[in-house]
Amino acid sequence: MRAAAGMALLPLLAQAAGKGKSLPFVSSAYQLPDETKTSLDDITHYNNFYEFGTDKYSPAHQAQQLEVSPWSVAIEGEVKKPGVFTLEDILKPHPLEERIYRLRCVEGWSMVVPWIGFSLGDLLKRFEPTSRAKYVEFTTLQRPIQMPGQKSRVLDWPYVEGLRIDEAVHPLTLLAVGLYGEVMPKQNGAPIRLVVPWKYGFKSIKSIVKIRLVEQQPVSSWMKAIPSEYGFYSNVNPEVDHPRWTQKRERRIGEFSKRVTLPFNGYAQQVASLYANMDLKKNF
Repeated sequence: MRAAAGMALLPLLAQAAGKGKSLPFVSSAYQLPDETKTSLDDITHYNNFYEFGTDKYSPAHQAQQLEVSPWSVAIEGEVKKPGVFTLEDILKPHPLEERIYRLRCVEGWSMVVPWIGFSLGDLLKRFEPTSRAKYVEFTTLQRPIQMPGQKSRVLDWPYVEGLRIDEAVHPLTLLAVGLYGEVMPKQNGAPIRLVVPWKYGFKSIKSIVKIRLVEQQPVSSWMKAIPSEYGFYSNVNPEVDHPRWTQKRERRIGEFSKRVTLPFNGYAQQVASLYANMDLKKNF
């Protein structure tokens, strides 16, 4: 059933996320028929979300205190129609799709996740980017009282990420509001997060409160913290090792043995043209 994100859907997103609230959606063309989906339990209990702790297991517990309603997202910078918009405003025109994407994390583990969301490119078009909009900068909520990891100095909060404008409007780039057919669990980035399937997982910023279109390349949080290890592009490139480990192989959660890591996380056919004539070892 093709269902618009209208009045029947919006109350679900206003309730506590991750409580089994089903979302209406349509399956998209971006499926992985040869891949087994990672279990819901693993997806929701093995998470990178430093705002709720630096280990993989704390977010599932610590994130439950996060209040996700009401929620607003500021659209700023090089757009003709800037403003602060409620989550309802953001969602109303957009039918939700299920897209089954691989998720490859820089530490060497991976998942296959059935996300529910809509195209970031479609959203950006609504606000009419100017000719000076070359990059898109995203910012996560900063609320240390509910996000205890922000009381640490592991990163300079709030969390910031960025994409080039052509990456942001690519058809694969998704704003997700759910997974496994249900409202997004808080530990997975409720109520709205980015998913860029050909990049390492840390590029897929969670709990977004600001989207800013800019002319200059943003400095993301991990670039700022450890520039020798984390570059702006962060494409999955098995030929570029992390300084502390190889990126040539990965362990799929739920499997014992490791598998070979694919260039662009297996999405080279769709996205390699974005980086034609670029040195992807230098631009890591």
